[in-house]
Amino acid sequence: LNEAFPGRRLVRWALIVPWAASLIMTSKLFVWIYDYYFGLLNRVMAAAGLAPMDWLGDDRTVMGAMIAVGVFVSLPFTTYVLLAGLQTIPGEVYEAARVDGAAGWRSYRWVTLPLLQPALLVATVLNLIYVFNSFPIVWTLNDRNPGFAHDTMITFMYKIAFKSALRDVGLAAALGVVNVLLILLAVVAYLRVLRGREEPV
Repeated sequence: LNEAFPGRRLVRWALIVPWAASLIMTSKLFVWIYDYYFGLLNRVMAAAGLAPMDWLGDDRTVMGAMIAVGVFVSLPFTTYVLLAGLQTIPGEVYEAARVDGAAGWRSYRWVTLPLLQPALLVATVLNLIYVFNSFPIVWTLNDRNPGFAHDTMITFMYKIAFKSALRDVGLAAALGVVNVLLILLAVVAYLRVLRGREEPV
């Protein structure tokens, strides 16, 4: 996406659509993809001679299925952050690398990747916070399962306050404070790593 090619603008627009779409709509689409009887994934598995799986009903697969949706939803944003990082790398750096004999993989390993690390760090931290606090994805995919085994902190708080027999809003509020502290911990770790990078060697 950083290179010039016909239709690049259209491809970039198409890439951002899954991120801009409603999370509930995207998650519902995956509920249909994962469906045991009519889902596309099980149809593909059946065509390959494999037994169908209850992706959202089996304890062995439900968490992995939800993580896959979280990763899918995060990919467009991550791609744009990395694209922005690539566009800040001056072309002269690559020319100097070619003069020194670095090309292909070596150029990527010793030039692109080190200069892209700040963008990678930003994308990692923001995605961690974004997915960690994502209520629609987990709730839409996991609403059929009783108990708390596959909940994130956000859906766990919601169930404690409104759906379980406890109906304990105070406990849910206390868990909300813990959730904020965990996010602050991630931000502090990010800032420390960033400060370490900015300090002169």
